[in-house]
Amino acid sequence: MVERKNFASPDEVREFPQGRLELVTVGGVTVGRFIGQPGWRWSTSVKPTVQTSSCQAAHFQYVVSGVLKVVMDDGQEVECKAGDIVSLPPGHDAWVVGSESLVLVDFQGMRNYGKPV
Repeated sequence: MVERKNFASPDEVREFPQGRLELVTVGGVTVGRFIGQPGWRWSTSVKPTVQTSSCQAAHFQYVVSGVLKVVMDDGQEVECKAGDIVSLPPGHDAWVVGSESLVLVDFQGMRNYGKPV
C-alpha cells in the first residue's frame, strides 16, 4: 500500500523558542522538518526541556537552506549548509548561523526530539 504525507499537514508540531519541528510518519518512519530562526540554539531552546547536557539524538539530515553550526562534545566542529547530507551522532550542541532561517529534513532523530524527560 502506498502512503503519502506532506509537511503542509504534519501529524505533529513541536514549538521551541525560535524553532519549529513538523513531524510526519510514513511507512512506520518518522521524518521531521525543522525550521530554525536566526538566534536558535539547541542549548538555549531545547536543553531546558530535555534536561541533558548536550543533544543526545542521532540525526541523518538534509539541509534545505541556511547554515547549522555543530560542535560535538569532543570539540569537533562542522558547518552544515544547504545541499549537505549529514550523519550526526549524539553528543552535540548546534545553532543557526547568520541571518537566514535554517530548514532541514531529518530522517532519523526526530521522533522523540525535544520531548520532556
